[in-house]
Amino acid sequence: MNTLLKNLTIKNNFMFAAVMSDEENCKGFLERALSMKIDHVEISTEKNIVYHPEYKGVRLDVYAKDENNTRYNIEMQVLKQPALGRRSRYYQSQMDMELLAKGCEYAELPDSYVIFLCDFDPFGEGKYRYTFWTACEETEKASLKDGRCIMFLNTRGENAEEVPKELVSFLKFVHADLKESQEDFQDDYVRQVQKSVTHIRESREMEERFMLLELLLKDEHKEGQKVGRLEEAREMLQIALNKFGELPDSLLKTLQQQQDIEVIRGWMKIALKSQSLDDFISKM
Repeated sequence: MNTLLKNLTIKNNFMFAAVMSDEENCKGFLERALSMKIDHVEISTEKNIVYHPEYKGVRLDVYAKDENNTRYNIEMQVLKQPALGRRSRYYQSQMDMELLAKGCEYAELPDSYVIFLCDFDPFGEGKYRYTFWTACEETEKASLKDGRCIMFLNTRGENAEEVPKELVSFLKFVHADLKESQEDFQDDYVRQVQKSVTHIRESREMEERFMLLELLLKDEHKEGQKVGRLEEAREMLQIALNKFGELPDSLLKTLQQQQDIEVIRGWMKIALKSQSLDDFISKM
């Protein structure tokens, strides 16, 4: 990886988890995302960096609960992934299973939110925010009241008049590159987050944590390293292809299904020489 901490913006998973480990930052984010006031939040810091050798290496989600015991799972998504909806379903089920394992009855399960902060438009409808609740297809009068909400925030939204300006300001900050992210977004909360980012970049302790994270990623067992290299190659190919615009789901599915890293490296060479997405696809 060899990424310098000082070059990271809030779009980086480590930086985002570090910033949102501050309860005031997380509270401010949730209030803007959900358009509601929250008295206080508690961060489950031990879950911000979870090592799962049997799953997908290091996970950098943010887990929190508020004064009403409502649970929140927040994740940064920089690159579009296939089956994002099913991914959200998995995250929500993990939250529920953990609560049930602690002895909760079904009726005691708290409300829960899974929030994906996306640096792309996950549904292509130009909305800054997409909110999903369970609804009955046959009648609006029937309510399941399961307490689950899935939300996707989109840094590339186009409907600023339909959402709070404070949310738009924050999402524009998230979308910004390193230089742009240091500008004044005329928003007190964004200024607060900018100070946190600067503090984290200058913190020796955070630098050591970041280095430890890199070591964990490199120190997975042999099969894990192979999977990690494969994921890294896919990610680099996606980044190279993003210059042509949003990638179709069919192509993303093809990339995810390809398990031969040499094939993906070959596609990378083609991508670098291609003049368009159609040109790339024709030469795959």
